Amino acid sequence: MPKHDPSSMSPSERGQGHDPDPSGETASTAPPVTIRGFLLYRDFLDRAKQEAMVTDLRAIAGEAPFLRPMTAWGKPMSVQMTSAGRLGWVTDRRGYRYEPRHPGTGEAWPAIPDSILAVWRAVSGSTQMPNSCLVNFYGEAARMGLHQDKDEGDFRFPVVSLSLGDEALFRMGGTKREERTESVWLRSGDVVVMGGAARLAYHGIDRIRFGSSTLLPKGGRINVTLRCVTSS
Repeated sequence: MPKHDPSSMSPSERGQGHDPDPSGETASTAPPVTIRGFLLYRDFLDRAKQEAMVTDLRAIAGEAPFLRPMTAWGKPMSVQMTSAGRLGWVTDRRGYRYEPRHPGTGEAWPAIPDSILAVWRAVSGSTQMPNSCLVNFYGEAARMGLHQDKDEGDFRFPVVSLSLGDEALFRMGGTKREERTESVWLRSGDVVVMGGAARLAYHGIDRIRFGSSTLLPKGGRINVTLRCVTSS
């Protein structure tokens, strides 16, 4: 087990999802801040909703354990990953793609919890529901280089990203790698929507501020990313 094992996130009832508020609303109704086309909803989830979501994510990890994936170039990524939904994003020597089964267990991915789907309903502006939920765990030294989300079969639908745990320095660019970038610290409970001009914009995580949040008992950050994938 790694020092900051995602399976130690918090006690949970394995397999039990948490229902969102009956109203379907989340903690914050403040309008988003727009940065280079990215919509940032500050403090969208209150502490209670964050804790409930972490419990749901621990149940996902119980069925589909976190893995440290390998890039197509044979380099291990610094983040650990798992997924929920009909399709999970995977990477190995064969490249980046979506698959219907966990590469380690061979089992289908768990269902996306209602606590997470409620965020999509609130901010995506889409009636199409996501069928892929990527869960990344960032330990103390983890990062994510600048990249585009372009493995999906249809770019009409937004990408919705949720931050839980330690703060992360989120860098945003344009649709070309050489374009200038702008960075912002994401806090636990923040939500980012990438749609329209920002749907294919480069973005990444330069570093996390380890120990800045008390949400995860052993520290670290969880990023949950919702996507509509129309082809694997």
